[in-house]
Amino acid sequence: MIFRGLACALALWGGPAFAGLGDKLPTDARVSVLEFTELNGWAADDHDAALSVFIDTCIDLDEPLWAPLCAVAQRHSLSGGAGRAFFELFFRPVLIENGMDPLFTAYYEPEIAGSRLRTETYRYPVYRKPSGLPKGQPWRTRREIEEGGALAGLGLEIAWVADPVDLQFLQIQGSGRIRLTDGSAIRLGYGGNNGHAFKSLGKEMVRRGIYNPHQVSQAVIRNWVKRNPVDGHDLLMSNNSYVFFRELEQLPRDKGPLGAMNRSITAQRSLAVDPKYTPLGAPVWLEKSGKEPFSRLMVAQDTGSRVKGAQRADIFWGTGKQAGILAGKIRDGGRMYVLMPIQRAFALEVEE
Repeated sequence: MIFRGLACALALWGGPAFAGLGDKLPTDARVSVLEFTELNGWAADDHDAALSVFIDTCIDLDEPLWAPLCAVAQRHSLSGGAGRAFFELFFRPVLIENGMDPLFTAYYEPEIAGSRLRTETYRYPVYRKPSGLPKGQPWRTRREIEEGGALAGLGLEIAWVADPVDLQFLQIQGSGRIRLTDGSAIRLGYGGNNGHAFKSLGKEMVRRGIYNPHQVSQAVIRNWVKRNPVDGHDLLMSNNSYVFFRELEQLPRDKGPLGAMNRSITAQRSLAVDPKYTPLGAPVWLEKSGKEPFSRLMVAQDTGSRVKGAQRADIFWGTGKQAGILAGKIRDGGRMYVLMPIQRAFALEVEE
């Protein structure tokens, strides 16, 4: 086995028993260490593909138990099934629970039409974050920004788009692409927010008695707003939260958006997690139930304001309209297991 000698070297090297996660897990966490044979579908996955995604962000993990593992992954050929050997030799699956039901959803990178200049068609601005926003307290509401012109004339417009619903969906996802008329694209990354709590448009429609929960989707929201322009505008304004963007000029078009680790994320291999329970950069084995179940090795590379809990994750599904349609259908249970360096995995059981 190509990694066997390296495993012995790492064992002799040792390292702090509680390194690799930063602060201790929250007191409500319950930990169980498993064997890989207990993971459903483990042998059938493409471990080399997952390892390639792991390498993308492991270079940023400088904790004593992670850094040498990253060095091993980078220095050796990982073809022909060596990815599986790497994970099985250096890690153990850890089930972390905190009493909340498992919930797995998905998100995507929107791509919408737009312009660098305001036109009759493209009338809704995409703003970068203004300077001087108060820290830790709310600023102007969405209505004050969009109706009151709180940012007008400050030169903060990155681009203009045609549909206010598209703009709000872009803000909900936190990143995206604006396709210009010449075929080029502006890549957008999350640039901050106005400090107000997010309100779900779908839940607001249910609260108002417009639809039942199972009827709501992005397409339903979009069509209803178009059919009911006055009430639709009021619905959009009910979400006081407003997201600002930054232009990512150096991000190649073939790469995914930037995640919380400031690295590109990968479709159906990258997860947004709650970093209180799942360390960013860690491999995660996800077993999703529902109408289209799957089991897959992924990597925790992003976070989200609505991703809270030990068994909560948001799957990055890809870029564009079709990815958005598919992502919107995912709201399922299952189980997720964090792959921890062996020493850290058993130390967590001792801590508990």
